[in-house]
Amino acid sequence: MGGEADEHAGPVVSRTKGNEVSITINAHSSPSHGSIIIASATAAAHPLTAHGTSTSRLVGALRGDRPEITPVWFMRQAGRSLPEYRALRATGTMLDACLSPELASEITMQPVRRHGVDAAVFFSDIIVPLHLVGVEVEIAAGRGPVFRNRVRTAAEIAALVRIDPALVEERGEAVVEAVQRTVAMLAEEGEQRGEPLPLIGFAGAPFTLAAYLVEGGPSKDHLGARSLVHSDPAAWADLTAWLAEVTGRFLALQVRAGASAAQLFDSWAGALAPADYRRAVLPASAAALEPVRALRGEGLDVPLIHFGVGTGEILADMASIGVDAIGVDYRVDLDDAMTRIGRDLTVQGNLDPALLFAPEDVRRRAAHAALASGLAARAHVFNLGHGVPMNTDPTVLTDLVRTVHDWRAPAESAR
Repeated sequence: MGGEADEHAGPVVSRTKGNEVSITINAHSSPSHGSIIIASATAAAHPLTAHGTSTSRLVGALRGDRPEITPVWFMRQAGRSLPEYRALRATGTMLDACLSPELASEITMQPVRRHGVDAAVFFSDIIVPLHLVGVEVEIAAGRGPVFRNRVRTAAEIAALVRIDPALVEERGEAVVEAVQRTVAMLAEEGEQRGEPLPLIGFAGAPFTLAAYLVEGGPSKDHLGARSLVHSDPAAWADLTAWLAEVTGRFLALQVRAGASAAQLFDSWAGALAPADYRRAVLPASAAALEPVRALRGEGLDVPLIHFGVGTGEILADMASIGVDAIGVDYRVDLDDAMTRIGRDLTVQGNLDPALLFAPEDVRRRAAHAALASGLAARAHVFNLGHGVPMNTDPTVLTDLVRTVHDWRAPAESAR
């Protein structure tokens, strides 16, 4: 992996002007362990303290403060919608890009520079920790994660869960280096703006990862995973407990390396009946956050976000595992979501991505409506109700950031 030693070749990314980049292959480009890779950031050296990201709009809002300017970032802001991303990704696989510290950090920064968002989200993929522990998987263009061997039987699951989750840390040095490169770049960008810029780490929730593993790839209805929940509860519990440790270690790895917030992303939880979610999924999701919570003993107390798609019926359950913020997709208004949640949490969301293709006046009215709806919560982080579509015009996202930043809550709404 990139960054292992000086003799490892890797691409060096240089920014020239605007959003243009150039890549040079240099056999001595990767820093040595001593200059970049560390096992864990101390509390004093972590960006929350060293770069002041604990005072950023995003971290403040996630912890319950309501800044005058609503913070905004977008799921999938780093990547496919940006022409500068497509230029960098002209060659190589998605996994290659995720595990190249130079490329991953540059791609993570691209939307921060272009759009003026209030945070970066680490450029990676939810299946990276599975790849790190040795599961054979690729990210197929236009399809998504594809596993060489799907796991459906008790024997197949038993063989999988014998893999040691600690391999995530042992083989994750490229991830650590990418995070550290990114937070250094964010610190520089933040100094230029006069405001600290945090990095958001993320990981896939156990159910979503299990759904891919059981099906061997993407599925419209996740019938295989849903069936396994009922046909072999013990094997299902073993699988999701193992996935919770693998993905939880991946999330904690990002936090120790410098992420100032963390999101657990459950793409497919909405496919489940609420009772099945509570019984067979929620305990593993809670366990996936434990490695991050354990870092509080090292002085690293980062806010946690829980997000899922189509999860309107289980929002209260998702909020029950000790998170600081709940991401809400575009199917539920934020004020309605807070009524359903019934807890004093920060809300994140939730403009319908389809509105990125609407006329400007329609989009701005919808953004203002979402911002007003977000006043029902203690604080609000503006986002889309799902990821940025691939064919989004980047100038629309930049304009949306300005719209959010220009909006102010009515005086009588101040909490």
